Amino acid sequence: MNWNHEVEKRKQDLIKDTQSFLKIKSVLDEDSIREGAPFGEGINEAFSHLLKLGEKEGFQTKNLDGYAGHIELQGSGEEIVGVLCHVDVVPEGDGWTSDPYGAEIRDGKIFARGAMDDKGPTIAAFYAMKIVKDLGLPLTKNVRMIIGTDEESDWRCVEHYFKHEKMPELGFAPDADFPIIFAEKGIIDLTLKQEFINNKGTSDYVLESFNSGRRFNMVPDLASAVIKNCDEFNSIEGAFKTYIEKANVKGRCESSNDVLHLEIEGVSAHAMEPNNGVNAGLLLAEFLSHYALDSKGSHYIKTIVDNFSNDTRGEKLNIAVADEISGELTVNAGVMSYQENQLGTIGVNIRYPVTGDSDQINEGFSKVKGFKLDTFSDSKPHHVEESNPLIQTLKKVYEEQTGEKAELIAIGGGTYARSLEAGVAFGPLFPGRPDVAHQKDEHIIIEDLLKATAIYAQAIYELAK
Repeated sequence: MNWNHEVEKRKQDLIKDTQSFLKIKSVLDEDSIREGAPFGEGINEAFSHLLKLGEKEGFQTKNLDGYAGHIELQGSGEEIVGVLCHVDVVPEGDGWTSDPYGAEIRDGKIFARGAMDDKGPTIAAFYAMKIVKDLGLPLTKNVRMIIGTDEESDWRCVEHYFKHEKMPELGFAPDADFPIIFAEKGIIDLTLKQEFINNKGTSDYVLESFNSGRRFNMVPDLASAVIKNCDEFNSIEGAFKTYIEKANVKGRCESSNDVLHLEIEGVSAHAMEPNNGVNAGLLLAEFLSHYALDSKGSHYIKTIVDNFSNDTRGEKLNIAVADEISGELTVNAGVMSYQENQLGTIGVNIRYPVTGDSDQINEGFSKVKGFKLDTFSDSKPHHVEESNPLIQTLKKVYEEQTGEKAELIAIGGGTYARSLEAGVAFGPLFPGRPDVAHQKDEHIIIEDLLKATAIYAQAIYELAK
């Protein structure tokens, strides 16, 4: 079977459907939540759009209350091969060179939020199912594309789905790297909340507000702060200009009536490797730490700097750990929020290796002075042995399609593959390509989109035949 030829015959339709899908702004929107759209209208529009594509092509579809659903290619047996995808995306962030939802094609690439994570790969997997169906190939297993709507937040979608539907015996998520992701780190989201500090009697500068970050799983690309009682604007402005020039970032410093407004632009990146970005919140906190703020504001800024600045591996918190399977623990201070009349919070995302202990991480954060551990959610690590038939089949497919050895790799990202006992992440990012997920100017190379579709088509057939 020439899978690449079958993809080439459908190339223009595949590109067109990918663009149409990417133009839908499917970001969590709590203001538009309603019955049937539990995560807002944008996500619901993308979810409905994909189900309608499935219906148009003659697949069986199911919608479970807007939380999740599936598109199914039926075989002759009872077992299910799962293809786990999601339609929600992280916020677009700043600094794009084109409309984040324009799906513009430039230099053989489609630019849009979700192009790599995960709407582009979802269309590739959909067309892979379509090819197998169009060819009328006999299958003994059902192939079910399970569609999530809350992967970038709390996974409430798959939780709801598997309360009502059977768990596939095996499957893959087209939501990471090729060749094969056989291990995913554990993922912890936690919130530190500042305990009460009496500010009365202070005569220092007052930290009125400090804000940075939108999601725990993104490196913040923007940070802002407002300082009151600031009568040394010229001195601070000069120091700030020198600071941002040395850090090689952009920033803004303005003053009005003894109120100072500061802003720093960083570089967004996925939290699974914070070193790929520049954390604007940490940079701004580091600058502010050199000034005499009120006791409550100073405590908040000092806590950020002492525990997170220049450390993405948890050394300062005494939680650093690594293993040979999945590498080092990573720490991302993703959401920082402080108001003069409220207790400050710090939202943190941890990726810990498959042999790591989340209890030790909990203990480390519980020792942060003047803060309490307010929330703590833990998605355990995932690991599938190389001898598993799923991995052996996908290795065969990848090597036949690319002519390259299918190395097994571990990632810090979390995919829906961890929902299955025998589930792995499988593409779409090819070796040597830059990882642009969660970053400005996110894109997918059209050549890679087509290549991934051919790989997915053969994988679906081999797993379900």
